[in-house]
Amino acid sequence: MNSTKIKLSAAVVGASAVVAMGTLTFALSSEHTGSASIISGPEMTLGETSTIEKAATSPETTMAVPEVTAEPPDGFGP
Repeated sequence: MNSTKIKLSAAVVGASAVVAMGTLTFALSSEHTGSASIISGPEMTLGETSTIEKAATSPETTMAVPEVTAEPPDGFGP
């Protein structure tokens, strides 16, 4: 095959891929646009599990202390 036929074949394959991607994008995006509806009321409501609490005035702990302590092996640390 000469280079002209190879270039033409590559162009046909590339154009077919672009058309296929466009068709697939249109098919998938048009599926969800038909039944979209937004329902909202005039007032803001809280869900059943939400609670309103005051923020703490001071932190619960002043310094983090590890639960487990270990002795360093010989040759490490002071």
